[in-house]
Amino acid sequence: MTSASAVVRATRVAAYVLCRDEEGRVLLSRIAAGFSEPGAWTLPGGGVEFGEAPAAAALRELTEETGLLGEVEELAAVDSEHLDAAVTNSGREVHAIRIVYRARIVGGDLRDEVGGSTDRCAWLTADEIAAERVVDLVTHALGL
Repeated sequence: MTSASAVVRATRVAAYVLCRDEEGRVLLSRIAAGFSEPGAWTLPGGGVEFGEAPAAAALRELTEETGLLGEVEELAAVDSEHLDAAVTNSGREVHAIRIVYRARIVGGDLRDEVGGSTDRCAWLTADEIAAERVVDLVTHALGL
């Protein structure tokens, strides 16, 4: 058991896109094995690199995880979540700051990420999302 004094604390800033198609489906990515909450669906997105604009990070992650190119339309939400070390499976306590942009797809071809933090992507209907395991960010974003 890790003592409270041995826990490493970190702040993680991440940016995501909320994309809907003309049929109202939502673009989601499935978290790969070896990462927190494997098998759960999330919005395409991820960590903002040092010096990177959050909107640029969200679009970069969109392309990495789905093969699609996007354009940010507007800021949808900013929230935060506290994850204790037991949840992160890393021994780190994390304060996650999450920035969500509404975006539209402008090009690219849908494909799954290989060797990354996600292993599948898909356009899902509301009924399909309700039947799947999703991270709380998806639930929050769909309530916007």
